[in-house]
Amino acid sequence: MGKHCYIVYFTLAFVILAEAARPGDEVEMPPPNSTRRDLQGCSATNVIDKCWRCKADWADNRQALADCAAGFAKGTTGGKGGDVYTVTSPADDDAANPKEGTLRFGVTQNRPLWIIFEKDMVITLNQELVVAGDKTIDGRGAKVEITGGGLTLMDVNNVIIHGLNVHDVKVLPGGMIKNSDGPAGLRQASDGDCITVSGAKKVWIDHCSFSKAFDGLLDVTLGSSFVTVSNCKFTKHEKVMLLGADDGHHDDKNMQVTVAFNMFTDGCDQRMPRCRFGFFQVVNNNYDGWGTYAIGGSSAPTILSQGNKFKAPDDANKKNVLVRADAPEAESMKWNWRTEKDVLENGAIFLASGTDPTLTPEQQGCMIQAEPGESVVELTNAAGVLTCSAGQPC
Repeated sequence: MGKHCYIVYFTLAFVILAEAARPGDEVEMPPPNSTRRDLQGCSATNVIDKCWRCKADWADNRQALADCAAGFAKGTTGGKGGDVYTVTSPADDDAANPKEGTLRFGVTQNRPLWIIFEKDMVITLNQELVVAGDKTIDGRGAKVEITGGGLTLMDVNNVIIHGLNVHDVKVLPGGMIKNSDGPAGLRQASDGDCITVSGAKKVWIDHCSFSKAFDGLLDVTLGSSFVTVSNCKFTKHEKVMLLGADDGHHDDKNMQVTVAFNMFTDGCDQRMPRCRFGFFQVVNNNYDGWGTYAIGGSSAPTILSQGNKFKAPDDANKKNVLVRADAPEAESMKWNWRTEKDVLENGAIFLASGTDPTLTPEQQGCMIQAEPGESVVELTNAAGVLTCSAGQPC
């Protein structure tokens, strides 16, 4: 895993202290659980948002967002250090030869880019959007909707996706689709996911809204790792989030994913997330009911549920937060599924199993410190796409 978590943590701490301290001033650090507020009344409630949301100059310093990645995606820089590319057109007429000014043209360039949007737009994708590495898609300052097709991050590293509303995604037939600034390649039909992360490393998805796809809202599979999904809002879907392709893909044993500060509500049925093999921190999320279950898995994943709020549905037969699948009970109850600081409401039941895992130093450096579950409503009150205007805090 390397030491990227430690490096970013200490760098960020130094920058915060340096900005706060001036000659002759006494620096008073806020308590860890405090809400950050600025003079314009902005409030940021969780550790990621406190890093950037209350800064009125965010539009002049967009790439500072990369310093705020937390969890297992800590150290992900996306397009930081690269040029700013502005999407000026919502068109998606030719997936094999996209025109400059479109989102597809920007995401397929073989260089770091920080991608922003000139204006509000609805982008109806005619094919899946294949994103190259070292990219940030930054929807702040515009209302950006993506529909029709989803985003695919396949065998790439270092991607940040922020501030997109992705919805009503369907299966698309495939064909010649550009995935770099070289020639287009032949791709098979898409699965119909809002976002597919396949064989990718260092991916941060933050403040997005997802709803209504053919397959899943978000899949992380096939050896992907060092992923954080944070501050997102998931609605109107059955199978929400899949972490691990299937029980035969043993390369997912090294998967490490953080699911933090998200809101699951309004028709989410199951897989919030469904995990296989890997190591998962599910921290300070708001589960406003479910249909079948909230969190599930198979193939002996380690799941640390910390500081979540689980509000069970009224149906007396659906009070269980968890579902263990594809193994006898004698085996599945040995899996390390732990609960700490969680709040169980409306009769919700969390049946823990296994023991507290021993974390490596690298894992410890990437864990988000859980707040008590009683704080979740406040911590997730801005989940989903934000409304941001230049010159004002978001």
